[in-house]
Amino acid sequence: MANVLTHSLFTDYDIYLFRQGKHFKLYEKFGAHPIKLKNIEGCYFAVYAPNASSVSVIGDFNEWNGHGHFLFARQDGSGVWEGFIPKIGRGYLYKYRIVSSTDGQIFDKADPYGFLHETPPKTSSVVWDLAHQWKDKKWMDNRQRHMSHNSPFIVYEVHLGSWMKDESGQPVSYAMLSDKLVKYVKDMGFTHVEFLPVMEHPYEPSWGYQVTGFFAPTSRFGSPQDFMNLVESLHAANVGVILDWVPAHFPSDGHALSYFDGSHLYEHPDSRKGFHPDWKSLIFNFEKNEIRSFLISSAMFWLQYYHIDGLRVDAVASMIYLDYSRKEGEWEKNEHGGNEYLAAISLLKDFNSAVFEQYPTIQTIAEESTAFAGVTLPVHAGGLGFGMKWMMGWMHDTLNYFSKPPIYRKFHQDSITFSIVYAFSENFMLPFSHDEVVHGKAPLIHKMPEDEWQKFANLRAIYGYMYTHPGAKLIFMGCEFAQTNEWNFADQLQWYLLQYPSHQGMLDLVRDLNHLYRTEEALYLYQFEQKGFEWLDFSNHEHSVICYIRKNDNIDDSVITICNFNITPHEKYRIGVPQKGDWEVILNTDNTKYWGSGYTKEQFYSSEKKSCNGRVFSIEVSLPPMAVMILKKK
Repeated sequence: MANVLTHSLFTDYDIYLFRQGKHFKLYEKFGAHPIKLKNIEGCYFAVYAPNASSVSVIGDFNEWNGHGHFLFARQDGSGVWEGFIPKIGRGYLYKYRIVSSTDGQIFDKADPYGFLHETPPKTSSVVWDLAHQWKDKKWMDNRQRHMSHNSPFIVYEVHLGSWMKDESGQPVSYAMLSDKLVKYVKDMGFTHVEFLPVMEHPYEPSWGYQVTGFFAPTSRFGSPQDFMNLVESLHAANVGVILDWVPAHFPSDGHALSYFDGSHLYEHPDSRKGFHPDWKSLIFNFEKNEIRSFLISSAMFWLQYYHIDGLRVDAVASMIYLDYSRKEGEWEKNEHGGNEYLAAISLLKDFNSAVFEQYPTIQTIAEESTAFAGVTLPVHAGGLGFGMKWMMGWMHDTLNYFSKPPIYRKFHQDSITFSIVYAFSENFMLPFSHDEVVHGKAPLIHKMPEDEWQKFANLRAIYGYMYTHPGAKLIFMGCEFAQTNEWNFADQLQWYLLQYPSHQGMLDLVRDLNHLYRTEEALYLYQFEQKGFEWLDFSNHEHSVICYIRKNDNIDDSVITICNFNITPHEKYRIGVPQKGDWEVILNTDNTKYWGSGYTKEQFYSSEKKSCNGRVFSIEVSLPPMAVMILKKK
């Protein structure tokens, strides 16, 4: 055991918590940590490999020789191997060479807790530290104002590698994004960005969802500190940062977590629970306490070391149902005879309880596509404890409705109004995400029917409806200016389209909607509560018109939305209003500056004492074609 010294960062209590599934800061113990021991500079290594007969550290410091730097097995049965190797520091490459006690097989594995890994296709881990002088105290001290349920929440979803390329056609770096992306997001008025997984992943076409490094930002764009600078720059611009986090599954790449020590250490040994038929990936063993500690520690890590403000949890439905994407005979009922995966459900509850206890001003967001009850209900009330949930039903119904030619929409009015029936059963976020613009689904603009002008008018109307509908908002990059190609992870967005008035007009509309949503409290204060919404009229099937009010505690701040989802304009269209007075048009998606027709010239309408929609006062408006008008009392 040349040049390896016995040393441990673990206490007996650490081991106890780890084995109980309750140690949520394992990144402070496992992995590679440059330290000084007895005045000797070096690196402490620790890895979990209970089925190993020996573990050594190999790297560029010993010519990848597995016979010189063996770790010591703790004598407490924990399966933890550890040791201190002198003269190793930041920047050294390493892996663990693990010999299985079962059959003597040898595995060279990247560090599951590594803070940095080589840029793919290389697979070694890199000794690194996470020292950084953070300068975002103002944001962190006031984060509650930006992350609470009664704050504006407009999320710009971004895939870092394809948002923009540099002059040579390569993806921009974290450093360039700290300038270009931050300026763009701030100018557009988005309140938050959500990054598709930044965690290290070997396969680019997975978009980051096949994670191998659960504690490392991808080195494709720079160092961990470079990514910290990007987060810090966004915070300086008053923009929150949400990361996609993937605890549902992981790839079977040989250098990573699969069959880690010659046993099913991280994946469930039963393929009915341990193999995902959709993605051909492995599923974590949610029933194993040590793996629960690993996963929740990963979540905590990003919140602590990278000042991340929210985690969007991917594929929650695939975790909580034993029969997800499985045929009869490919799954086994739980102990109560149901199809719920109880261990995964309890893991999600533990995750939410832990992160909100430690970081009460963050958000967690579930991508959950079923009607599973209580996703955003607190854990103490029997729910999963998420802060928000993607409103997949709204997204599907809305796109289905708008894909129909206007002449047929009168037969499908319920598709566009039904969402309000359940809008307040969870804390919903309305998503137009990356999933809707890939795999032959077409970009949003090409989901719209009829000629070019109507396509753009439809999409402008969708956005007007979306921004005034209850709930937080999310738009995938490129959708804000009506990208005409499906999203391609290998290419940049079609920025050149902004030379055309139709696309520039769409961008200007989204910017103005962002500003309106942020400044009109009625649009966000009670975005998850029934008292923030009231119908004026949802029954005009014949003309495909709906009208509703968004409210806060001050009736003078009420905002009225009138949606005409038909190509036919209407003169002297009467609607009821909450109060007597002049009602000003504060946004019209048909405005010529958005490439609209400019049909409506009036800027305000005076109320009359004529009953309509159950109101004493009403106004007659000039209703533009295929458009949304938003009004407020002057």
